[in-house]
Amino acid sequence: MKTIIGLEIHCQLDTRTKLFCGCSTDYRDDAPNTHVCPVCLGLPGSLPRLNRKAVEYALRVGKALNCRIATEAEFSRKNYFYPDLSKGFQITQHNRPVAIEGYLDIEGDDGEKRVRITRVHMEEDPGRLIHKGGADRPRYTLVDDNRAGIPLIEIVTEPDLRSPKEARKFLTKMRATLEYLGVFDSEKEGSLRVDANISQEGHERVEVKNISSYKGVEKALIFEVTRQRNAIRRGQRIARETRHFVEARGITTSSRSKEMEQDYRYFPEPDLRPIRVCDWAAEIVLPELPDARRARFMEQYGCSLNHARTLTGELRLAEFFEKVADIDTALAATWIADTLLGELNYRDMSIVLVPLGQFRELLVLLKEGSITDKSGVEVLRVLLDQLKERGTCEGARECVDRLRLRVISATPSLSGEDPVLKAVQESIAEQPQAVADFRAGRKEALNFLVGMVMKKTRGCAKPGDVNRILLDLLEEA
Repeated sequence: MKTIIGLEIHCQLDTRTKLFCGCSTDYRDDAPNTHVCPVCLGLPGSLPRLNRKAVEYALRVGKALNCRIATEAEFSRKNYFYPDLSKGFQITQHNRPVAIEGYLDIEGDDGEKRVRITRVHMEEDPGRLIHKGGADRPRYTLVDDNRAGIPLIEIVTEPDLRSPKEARKFLTKMRATLEYLGVFDSEKEGSLRVDANISQEGHERVEVKNISSYKGVEKALIFEVTRQRNAIRRGQRIARETRHFVEARGITTSSRSKEMEQDYRYFPEPDLRPIRVCDWAAEIVLPELPDARRARFMEQYGCSLNHARTLTGELRLAEFFEKVADIDTALAATWIADTLLGELNYRDMSIVLVPLGQFRELLVLLKEGSITDKSGVEVLRVLLDQLKERGTCEGARECVDRLRLRVISATPSLSGEDPVLKAVQESIAEQPQAVADFRAGRKEALNFLVGMVMKKTRGCAKPGDVNRILLDLLEEA
């Protein structure tokens, strides 16, 4: 069965004030309902005033997504009743959005793929519902209007995605693009939310809402694909409905029947005049975007395609790499893309928490040969664990000396007190079967013996020295 997926991405624009009033958007650490005024609460007699910076951010996104910028954009009222919408309607753009007909290229399941963008439009965020007693069966619900009126853009795609994996890749690329544009802060909770429309070819589509993270999109879609296909195999009809993603359980639950467009009774917002945005768009200069930076990393730093794609997948990661690339570009790219990112993901930490000075110090130790790669990984893990536990960490050199992880080099004379020679002799004596296997022609036995020596030296011996001494002693015997 062919899976068909389209996405609606809601991105909070990182402006200082709300879309139609002067209330601060920095509300996350403040008490509920303290960032409100008559305008964002929709009290009688209040009139909206448009935030120019939000419009500029929306146009910046439209240009970056290769959209056609509208000559004029117009706001409309979307009428529906819900507890988090205090005035009974949402100011959004319907017939005349700021940008239409764009695209974003991604690496799809079968190579490069172009995902069409239907539209980019502006709207205000509703308030936030706080469920007490559980999301499925709350005892009661509270409404916090601090978020009401925060400027949003909604990016709507055509149904061009064919798998949950492609959807995740698209969102990862979209998130990076928005970060590079400087229009949103990915570290803020709820700054990027996704609704997914998904169907199996020839059957009704289902909308899955409440996906609060781009990582959760793949989980929600995998569950929904499985649910729909199982229902079709049993001969059941797929209902056109809106479903709710319960992230804690990794499932979707039925919420309500899907509204049709006419149910919202759109009409032009009478308190806001149409805006001529095409003139503004001509003045906007875009920064270096992910694809351009990826090409530059490959040309300027000699990064491989995979490393360049990984390093430019997040703005802060790309900036971090460029701050340490002067030590050794290949070493920095390998350690950030292949080692540091994995350790951060395992601990659910962000690159912004990694102290630049300590990581530079670690790369210098690796480049000068003071520690082995194995010891470097151990030091990195210790430093990240310290950061996670107490917010600070010791220096890389201090950690190496405290743990006694500096490289142990074999002396030219190989005296009896040489630590590497001693570890090799002990390993040969303790592993007679491996020695016998090596003499019988099983070369993999040598790797086993090398591993035993490295274990005895806690990874501090140079692998080249270990191999050389082992071969010498085994051949002498």
